[in-house]
Amino acid sequence: MTMTKAQKAARLEMIKAAAKRLEARKAFKAKQAANAATIRRYTDVVEKPKRKAREDEFDRMLDKLDENHNHWTDERAYAKQYYGDVAYQTTRYDNDWN
Repeated sequence: MTMTKAQKAARLEMIKAAAKRLEARKAFKAKQAANAATIRRYTDVVEKPKRKAREDEFDRMLDKLDENHNHWTDERAYAKQYYGDVAYQTTRYDNDWN
């Protein structure tokens, strides 16, 4: 099948247009990849340390909330201060059972 000069010119024009679109698509994808790399780099350098600092601050705040300021760490001192001789009289024979 032979083509006329007009058909051949139209076909070549169509091939050139397709090639131009493919080149534009390649350029767009390359630019898109460069932008994505920039965003990943920004995320790694700027956002992750900020997020880590916020998480550490939040963890410190939660640790402070876990402290019970009303808790006596020395039960004997608590009993002696608030119950005095009654606590002593109640617990002085506790070890005799062993």
